This record gives sequence, structure tokens and C-alpha cells, in this order.
Amino acid sequence: MSDNRLEGKRVLLTQADDYMGPATIEVFREHGAEVVADTSDLTQPGAVEQLVADTGHIDVLVANLAASANLGVSAIEMPDETWASMFDVMVHPLHRLCRAVLPQMYERGAGKIVVYGSATGLKAMEGVSAYGAARAAQVGFIKAVGIEASRHNVQINLIAQNFVENAKYFPPEFTVTEEFQQLLTQVPAGRLGTGREDALFALFLASNESDFFVGQAIPFSGGWVQ
Repeated sequence: MSDNRLEGKRVLLTQADDYMGPATIEVFREHGAEVVADTSDLTQPGAVEQLVADTGHIDVLVANLAASANLGVSAIEMPDETWASMFDVMVHPLHRLCRAVLPQMYERGAGKIVVYGSATGLKAMEGVSAYGAARAAQVGFIKAVGIEASRHNVQINLIAQNFVENAKYFPPEFTVTEEFQQLLTQVPAGRLGTGREDALFALFLASNESDFFVGQAIPFSGGWVQ
């Protein structure tokens, strides 16, 4: 396996300073990619379209979109604003990113889109109804558009992750608590996955080695989803 699987590839990474952004930048650059690390607010009107226009050539899009899960908020207590914000941050930008990037990939007959999603889009978790619904919407979208894109030799797939180290969902002050230790008992692997392990999986999906993966939401959760 080549040490430079993304040599000569131009990668657009969203929300680059958050969630899986830092680990992805490190791993992808190690493997030869030119990473355009965007940190702009993609919820603003026209922001996605402007970003793609300014970036130009894009071989790989890594849609890294995250928001607070609002753990423990029941559906009957969920404010409309919170519900809407989950879709504004994680679903609508994903649609706009794909819509803006795919034409150039179709024209070249090549391209990859990798989405950092959540296993809560595949397996229900109590107390995260808005977050889980938005993550499930990502899964449904990727399955549908992945089929469309495959006709043009463009592969789109989603990493359905949970229990992976990152400062947004598992900050250090939380991982030393009894609550976290209790939560970890749900993970057959008995630990958090590392950000590097996750980014290496994204690297595979961004490389030519994953050409036969089409519109899949693949669990990465230490056995929480099988």
C-alpha cells in the first residue's frame, strides 16, 4: 500500500478546526494531499457556493459537520430552535456541498466525497432526538446521492461513528468522570477510538482503493453498531 495514497489530490475539508478536522489534516497531509482547511460558517446563505468557487479544483470533499448533541433533552422538551439548528449545521450544508462540488467531479469522471457522520444515524440513542434525526438524514441523503454519483465514477460514503476521541464530544474533563466510564460499558471494544484511526479510515475512503464502495454508511463505533 502506497505511503502517498493522496499524492497530487486536492482536498476540501470543512469545519477544519473542529470534530475530526485536526486529525484529518494531519493524516491526509502525511499521505500527500493538498488540504484546503475551511473554517467558515456554512450555515450562511451562499457560503457553500462561494467556498467551492473560491477553492476551485477539488478531488476530494471531506464533509466534516458537527454540532452539540444536546444529550438528555427529551423530544417533548426539544425547542424548535435546537431542532432546526441540527439540520442547519449538519444536513443543509451537506446537500449544498455535494450540489456545488459534484458537477466538476462528474465532468472529470472521478472524485470522492467522505462524510464524517454518526452511528446515531443508524442506531437510536435516547435523549438525542434532534441530533439523531439530523444524522439519520445525512445517512439517507448519502445513500441516495451515492447511487447517482456512482454512475459518474464518483464515490460518496459516510463514516457512521461514535465513541471516537475528539474535544467536541469527549472533552478531557468528561472522560475522567464516572458518567463517562459508565457510558463506555456500552462499547464492546472497551475504549474510545482514536482520531487517527478514524482519519485513516477516511483516508481509505478518499483513496482509489475504495472505488467499489457506493453510498454506504459504515459503522465505526467499536462494536456499538454492528
